[in-house]
Amino acid sequence: MKNTETLQVARSPVYSPVKEFWHNWKKQKVAFAAGIFVLFLILIACIGPLLAPYDPLAPDYNNTLSPPSGEHWAGTDEYGRDIFSRLIYGTRLSLSVSFTAVLTGAVFGTLLGLISGYFGGALDRFIMRICDVMFSFPDLILALAIVAILGPGLTNVVIAIAIFSIPTFARLIRGETLEVKESVFVEAARSMGAKKRRIILKHIFPETMSSLIVFFTMRMGTAILAAASLSFLGLASSPETPDWGGMLTLGRDYLGTASHVVIMPGIAIFVTVLAFNLVGDGLRDVLDPKTKNK
Repeated sequence: MKNTETLQVARSPVYSPVKEFWHNWKKQKVAFAAGIFVLFLILIACIGPLLAPYDPLAPDYNNTLSPPSGEHWAGTDEYGRDIFSRLIYGTRLSLSVSFTAVLTGAVFGTLLGLISGYFGGALDRFIMRICDVMFSFPDLILALAIVAILGPGLTNVVIAIAIFSIPTFARLIRGETLEVKESVFVEAARSMGAKKRRIILKHIFPETMSSLIVFFTMRMGTAILAAASLSFLGLASSPETPDWGGMLTLGRDYLGTASHVVIMPGIAIFVTVLAFNLVGDGLRDVLDPKTKNK
């Protein structure tokens, strides 16, 4: 009898968070397809130079403003440069700028949120009032002001997007920290004499990871759109750089005669931002306990 019970226990499935996540993630059909597309974009960003059929900077003045064809899948621009190749190179630029900016904002925002939520008091009020001041400005207006002060350039665009991302991450993590710090396991660690730094990093921070991952993914879409907007205004990369927003700027004068010059980068921005938002929605449904229990 004991051997049978032991055999049944041995055969019982072992709980695996990874398997549970994968099982639930596959049920999110739209988000799953969007995730595949995002992975495809990341692959394009990594090996784009190997896939581009033409040099994105090489002009061809005998083939300017050509419509999409078998030779040039997305057509050519006013200098005869292949738009499809420029879109491929622009993928790396857009994803790298957005990821760096959001990651920087997430690191500082998470740190401020953990400190504010755990310690509370005057420090909490001070951090939150600063965030309130930053929230009073629309994201793009704040980014424009920062770039205007620092000067145009991709590095300053990254700094601007990171700065306006900090208060949103800080408020999100603060709310999670306020909820988690009253948990039994945190009280137990505190009663056992654990240091505050250990409690924050070992017990509270891991409990905020699911919300952080979801918001990080959705914030990528916002960052891509903001970077394209700043580039469209001429505040990011130089005009010859294959950048999605910059391509829109150069092509707007030809909207009536060669609309593909604007439509192609516009579609790239739209689809990419939509994909990241859909992935974020799917991750929220999978990782958020409140959503899973509905």
